[in-house]
Amino acid sequence: MDLRHDPLRWQPSQPSPEPWRVPGAWPDAMPGGAGPQIPGWLEERLFDQRIVMVRGPLTAQAASGIAAALLTLEATGPEPVQLHVASGGGELNAAHAVIDVIDAMAAPVHAVVTSEAGGAVLAVLAAATRRSAYRHARFRMTEPRAAGVMGTADEVAAAAGQHLRELEEVVLRLVEVTGQTRSRIEDDLSAGRVLSAAEAQEYGLIDEVIAGKTP
Repeated sequence: MDLRHDPLRWQPSQPSPEPWRVPGAWPDAMPGGAGPQIPGWLEERLFDQRIVMVRGPLTAQAASGIAAALLTLEATGPEPVQLHVASGGGELNAAHAVIDVIDAMAAPVHAVVTSEAGGAVLAVLAAATRRSAYRHARFRMTEPRAAGVMGTADEVAAAAGQHLRELEEVVLRLVEVTGQTRSRIEDDLSAGRVLSAAEAQEYGLIDEVIAGKTP
């Protein structure tokens, strides 16, 4: 008898749970991520090295996993945590969820942009204690988007007002970190300015560019 035709007896095989994993800390492993799933052994090695990855669109689900990973590492000791960033943007409220955790952590968070950072992810980058990037990384200054809102006209208006207040927080944080004027930050976000790693360092978004070995 083919057990696949008997739903009471057959269950699809599932991988055994691994308690060290923090679901959602690696967004590409979930539907909607931008890339292949990271092998479990690599996730474990990265976590052991106190590395949390921000990959693909920063959604509320991804932010929840990233926050959980940061809090877990915070509880294990005061050593710095590395936040490896490869995300072109995401939802503004998701970014604030990660930022709130970073702000509350005693352990310093060192952000490394491995390929790109943009939109709401720039605010997460700005929250880090130290910021660096590989020399071919790119930075996209675009206004963070809000999650879709449905409801009455009053509810939509209230959500729009909240989004503007949260967006102002992002602008002020970028002003503080970069030393640029508020008007310039707002203009660059509106224009969608793209910066190289060297330009981002000059702009104040990062502290250093990680250079390769010279031959």
